[in-house]
Amino acid sequence: MIRLAISLGDPSGIGPEVTARALARLGRRACAPYLFGDRSFAATAARAGLRLPRVAPGEPLPAGGALVEVTRLAAADRRPGRPSPEGGRAQLAYLTAAFAAVQDGRCQALCTAPVSKAQVALALPGFVGHTEWLEERTGGRSVMMLASERLRVALVTNHLQLARVPAEVAPEAILEVVEITARALARQFGIPRPRVAVCAMNPHAGDGGAFGDEERRLVEPALAAARARGIRASGPWPADSVFFRAVAGEFDAVVALYHDQGLIPVKLLDAVNGESAVNVTLGLPIVRTSPDHGVAYDRAGKGEASADSMVAAIRLAVRMAGGRKPA
Repeated sequence: MIRLAISLGDPSGIGPEVTARALARLGRRACAPYLFGDRSFAATAARAGLRLPRVAPGEPLPAGGALVEVTRLAAADRRPGRPSPEGGRAQLAYLTAAFAAVQDGRCQALCTAPVSKAQVALALPGFVGHTEWLEERTGGRSVMMLASERLRVALVTNHLQLARVPAEVAPEAILEVVEITARALARQFGIPRPRVAVCAMNPHAGDGGAFGDEERRLVEPALAAARARGIRASGPWPADSVFFRAVAGEFDAVVALYHDQGLIPVKLLDAVNGESAVNVTLGLPIVRTSPDHGVAYDRAGKGEASADSMVAAIRLAVRMAGGRKPA
């Protein structure tokens, strides 16, 4: 059984409650879950019908799963919808402890409940997200992918000001993301010869250079280099049509050049069809997934938040860890 480390995210957000409901829905055969969070999570879990042994940080992890009580927050620091500086420090502590459990081999994969970037940044200035934090600590180049049942989208740039995107999207950067994406599709998603589509920068792929030459200067050299390395990469495809072609089965993944270009179609498909997209960090030496939503302070503690994306994130982490092939 896969041993899955789960960091419980913002104690004032929906992470703890959707995690408890997701694990209760999946049942004990899905994985051995190790939840890194606040002591109060035991009550949240019990309300969902989930009971786990409780251990302190540094204690051995019992077989079958456990709640690792990283913090014992005061009630004022974990009020639903009311974040606090102490809660921000706690979020970072949960992530750090869960990541350490995977890095040292006690767990086989990491699933992260949502954090508030602003609150974590109060404790760790410069924090912009899980992806960048994990990349810095593993020393590798990572790629953010949003994966749903019918659409997988990898990003060349993540949380970056739009005005800076053209300068960051060099042919080498595109090629690296295409390579990491193709390798992950083959090794962790079980697709032997993946088909990777790459988005254009400009509307209608520049319309033959009528408005912009980024396709010729940036994307086409990366595609040529990828194909020379045996990768089935194609493009540059106009972003207004490539995503529905991927949904129809023509491509196994789409590489988008910037954040909103790729995430809008994924989240729209999720909202309209309920496909429960999952955030996956590719290229790391560990498996990491996360639900595709934020802390949702407006829904926290009301029993309204859907656990569907957390269910999908746990399932995908288990699947990837179980099918992981050596580099």
